[in-house]
Amino acid sequence: MPPSRSIAVIGAGWAGCAAAVELAQAGYKVTLLEAGRTLGGRARRVETDRKLLDNGQHILLGAYRETLRLMQQTGVDLKQALLTLPLQMRYPSDSDGMDFVAPALPLPAPLHLAAALLRAKGLQREDKLSLARFSTSARWMGWRLHTDCSVSELLERFDQTPRLIQLMWRPLCLAALNTPPERASAQIFLNVLRDSLGANRRASDMLLPRADLSKLFPEAAAAYVVERGGSVRSGAKVQALRSIEGRLWQLDISGAAVGGTWSTYFSGVVLATGAAQAAALLHDIPDADTSALCGQLTAFEPEAITTVYLQYDAATRLELPFYALLDDPYNHHYGQFVFDRGQLDASQAGLLAVVISASGPAAAQPQELLAEAVAVQLAVDFQRPELGRPSWFKVITEKRATYASSPGLARPDNATGLPGLVLAGDYTAGDYPATLESAVRSGVAAARLLKRSAVQ
Repeated sequence: MPPSRSIAVIGAGWAGCAAAVELAQAGYKVTLLEAGRTLGGRARRVETDRKLLDNGQHILLGAYRETLRLMQQTGVDLKQALLTLPLQMRYPSDSDGMDFVAPALPLPAPLHLAAALLRAKGLQREDKLSLARFSTSARWMGWRLHTDCSVSELLERFDQTPRLIQLMWRPLCLAALNTPPERASAQIFLNVLRDSLGANRRASDMLLPRADLSKLFPEAAAAYVVERGGSVRSGAKVQALRSIEGRLWQLDISGAAVGGTWSTYFSGVVLATGAAQAAALLHDIPDADTSALCGQLTAFEPEAITTVYLQYDAATRLELPFYALLDDPYNHHYGQFVFDRGQLDASQAGLLAVVISASGPAAAQPQELLAEAVAVQLAVDFQRPELGRPSWFKVITEKRATYASSPGLARPDNATGLPGLVLAGDYTAGDYPATLESAVRSGVAAARLLKRSAVQ
């Protein structure tokens, strides 16, 4: 293999795996390097003292075209790997929430939204008119703002009712941007709504993973790379990058996977670590002015996501695969969504996963108290006392799950300005917040940028 066809991908999260697949498909010899033991980055499988769990519960959208394309390309059976549900926001029937679900018919936008509104329960006429007005105005605007603002300001500008904000907009904002509405970017939020509420039924479908997050795509991507002559090394941490005469990149790698310390050369590098790790590696490249780029990468404010797993008797089951929950932190109701893992994977019968986005304050509590509060919340919301008594619990907090998606946030391009070195990650410039699709799109864009530069 000529040196010009040898590429290192540093980081085997979803962005790195996407870049590796795109490059391997184009005939490059790819070496995928991951410092951790498990592939997937901030969306991966976690081995706990109880069972194998995910470090967070995810929902994909039918609009995640690049993620779904690469999953299929790497041999993932989408029908087996994902449970497809129509767009919905459904609360437990006794919780004073609402029941909003798009019809199963393949209606074009905005008819599917109109049908869902007509059938919605728990919303007054003024709430429904408020949502219809928002959708119509946003569509007329092309889902674009001249000047970004907070989601709260946007909702106020569009005269959204307090109940609709509580039941629809706030939970959607937290789930999609992992940032509270008062400090979340309205433009990024509109981009998400454009491809969910504002898209056709299939694009707005909600896709729930049946497999664990590492198996869902990263492990399939790794196998794809190996099948095409590449290699995958976990437990391999890149300590330093050096440019050799502007033609090659030298990587210093350490870890048990490489038997100590190892140096090797590549014609190109995809830097697909987290933003802070990328800044550290870029900062130490000799004779390279990366100060501006490093400044952007270190300016991101991390946001946490906490998932509280509660195990009950295997016969315990919710009526639906997932529900929205009315969160009220002041009254110790922290959960925002609950997922019945047994309806996704039979081996997890009786396991409920409760998600808390932007979870910094909640995660600061002792885990026992947080799990107890969440269990009591479920018992009250579903009017099922047995849900207040799980047999065991596990609290998993990903402290840097995403970055705060604030108004006007400057996100770096894939290009670094250094020949043969590109960035990939959910933090690079794009329409979406820090989601799996954002990461995958960034990985694909980084790989294509490297391929174009190789042709020139």
